[in-house]
Amino acid sequence: MHKMISSNRLYPILGRTAAVTFLAAAGTLGLHAQQSAGTALSLPPINLKASLAAPLNLSIPGDISYSSSTGSAETANAVDFSLNSDASQPPPRRRYSRPNYNDSHTNADGSAKYTFVVGGGFTLPVGGSHSYLGTSWKIQAGVGRNFNKTFGVIAQFDYDNFGIQTGTLNNLLAIYNGPPLFFEDQNGNPLSQLSGNSHDWSFTLNPIINYYTSDTKGAYVIGGAGFYHKTANFTTPALGQACDIFGNCFVYQSNQTVDDYTSNAFGINGGLGFTYKLSRFASTRLFVEGRYVYTFNSPRSFSFGDANLNGLNVFPQNSAKTSYIPITFGLRF
Repeated sequence: MHKMISSNRLYPILGRTAAVTFLAAAGTLGLHAQQSAGTALSLPPINLKASLAAPLNLSIPGDISYSSSTGSAETANAVDFSLNSDASQPPPRRRYSRPNYNDSHTNADGSAKYTFVVGGGFTLPVGGSHSYLGTSWKIQAGVGRNFNKTFGVIAQFDYDNFGIQTGTLNNLLAIYNGPPLFFEDQNGNPLSQLSGNSHDWSFTLNPIINYYTSDTKGAYVIGGAGFYHKTANFTTPALGQACDIFGNCFVYQSNQTVDDYTSNAFGINGGLGFTYKLSRFASTRLFVEGRYVYTFNSPRSFSFGDANLNGLNVFPQNSAKTSYIPITFGLRF
């Protein structure tokens, strides 16, 4: 006879069976859900390194055309960055030649072919010249040809004026008033006063070397040679008379020439100069220079001349070799 299972033992068995069945079903559903989600979100891998390393094709598409000749020339000269080029290297650098500014007014290096000089200053007699000449003024003008920024040649005119030392004038006054000359003024009296001046005017050719040049400053050495004409003139005060077109006359005081001398000679000069531009964009330069000048005059001996004063030479210093230093300030443009 079969035995009956009591309800007290049956309920626990059914509970455990239901729990196991529920857990198994939940696990199966979770696995399917995970596989479904993984399949839906799966994407092919992206290789960023390979993408960035790939060369860019910058060549101009064939369907682009230009209406101007400039655009066509640029297209023909464009650099070809093809896929076969080495992308790890930079493109070749274009070569540029040195600019050439050569024309009728400018040299190939950009310097002006021609230069003009104007200036003035003062003169300083030196050596033996200082014993009878005094400091005075000067003027200068010139035009030059620059072959490049460094070298040029200037054709120049200079007028260098000098005073006469007081001691020299006093000695000459005694000579003019004494025998055998016995000079007289316009009233028949011995000379009471004597004045005098001297000057050198010259035409010279002067090579110049600009050994330093910046945007605003410069320095140069200059020297040359040429023709020098030296003059000395001595005067005494006198009265003159002048009349206008209506016949009205008046008296004025002037200087009457007593004696004068000239001497021609070959001379040389040399010195240093400095320039300054007020603006780096300007072509005009201020300059200051000092030179040493020496003229090879031919000495003449002292002489009273004949009865008509032919050959008179009581100032032989005018024909003596001359040396002085002119200091000049001016403009170069």
